[in-house]
Amino acid sequence: MDDAGNDIRRAARSLAYSMPIEDIQPIDPELFRSDTLWPYFERLRAEDPVHYAEHEEVGAYWSVTKYNDIMAVDTNHQVFSSEPAITAFDPEEDFALPMFIAMDPPKHDAQRKTVSPIVSPANLMNLEPVIRSRAAEILDTVPIGVEFNWVEKVSIELTTMTLATLFDFPWEDRAKLTFWSDVATAAPQSGILGTTDPEEHEQRRRAALFECADYFLNLWNERVNAAPQNDLISMLAHGESTRNMDRMEYLGNLILLIVGGNDTTRNSISGSVLALNQNPDQYQKLRDNPALIPSMVSETIRWQTPLAYMRRTAKQDFQLRDKLIKAGDKVLMWYVSGNRDEEVISEPNRYNIERERPRQHLSFGFGIHRCVGNRLAELQLKIIWEEILKRFPVVQVVGEPRRVFSSFVKGYEYLPVVVPTRNAI
Repeated sequence: MDDAGNDIRRAARSLAYSMPIEDIQPIDPELFRSDTLWPYFERLRAEDPVHYAEHEEVGAYWSVTKYNDIMAVDTNHQVFSSEPAITAFDPEEDFALPMFIAMDPPKHDAQRKTVSPIVSPANLMNLEPVIRSRAAEILDTVPIGVEFNWVEKVSIELTTMTLATLFDFPWEDRAKLTFWSDVATAAPQSGILGTTDPEEHEQRRRAALFECADYFLNLWNERVNAAPQNDLISMLAHGESTRNMDRMEYLGNLILLIVGGNDTTRNSISGSVLALNQNPDQYQKLRDNPALIPSMVSETIRWQTPLAYMRRTAKQDFQLRDKLIKAGDKVLMWYVSGNRDEEVISEPNRYNIERERPRQHLSFGFGIHRCVGNRLAELQLKIIWEEILKRFPVVQVVGEPRRVFSSFVKGYEYLPVVVPTRNAI
């Protein structure tokens, strides 16, 4: 980390502890882009763990920041609904995208059950050699001794290949999946659609997502008229609870599966490279003992927390600690903060690949909405690191990462690395 980065973090800490606590806005994406969120959440956990704030764009919201409080909300779907949305922003009336993660039982359960066979243990066993072959292909083509963007060259490529397989998506067009994933979650400030004007950005975002819907409708029509197959589109087309979805609900579930299967895993892959470089003693332990890879994977997913929060909406008044959450209030469960809760996780700010209980984290959520693809995410991370250690003595991060401008997706746009040499075969 360079001196400028240290200065920014010191200034953020000073500001986080000097400003009135009621003025803290965890939803501010700049805290995540600049990686200055930590002291704000540290203070909230200590002084105001159920924190009320009002924001000009999302309105009033509660921030739940401690591990056990988050668990209490996440596992109580009777009081805390996933409808109408899982982000702080309410659905646009003229562009609502229903998806099963933002539904309550029984509809949620039926739609989730339709797609869950894609990540069954048996199917993951079938996928493992495919993912390994592609990981090897990607790593065998990275340049040696030349700086490149790990996010683009490795993380995005592997997860997009896997996602294309799950959809049985036309291989030559798989880059569209990455684009649609980025568009679905991008803020106007990202400039991903060639404009930072909010209205123009939204027009272009909708056009891109309608393009996604039309592309997948063609695939739906092919699969619905064929025998059921073991891919996500065929499962949706033939599933009793999903075969009569309208266009917007189909698009909503597609976006859920695309973002869930792409954004989160790719940011954990990039995060693992960054974490190991920031903690060279842990990187050395991993090189000395590759049997630590599964533990390292879980520790990375905790340390990275690729989705910073999930939203619930209170269906009735509820007392949490000393605060009364009222029916209709937005409640944000800050997984990124719960994963650093000192009362539950020992030395939570330390990246420790030999942690006693490495899977004790909130990154996949809990309760009925626990991430359906969590084992697939872990599998991809495990495989990529097994293949990295076979090939490279080290992957060196050579500059500061560029982080995504988002308080929901906690990820990376750019991670400059150099692979100095390959292992002798």
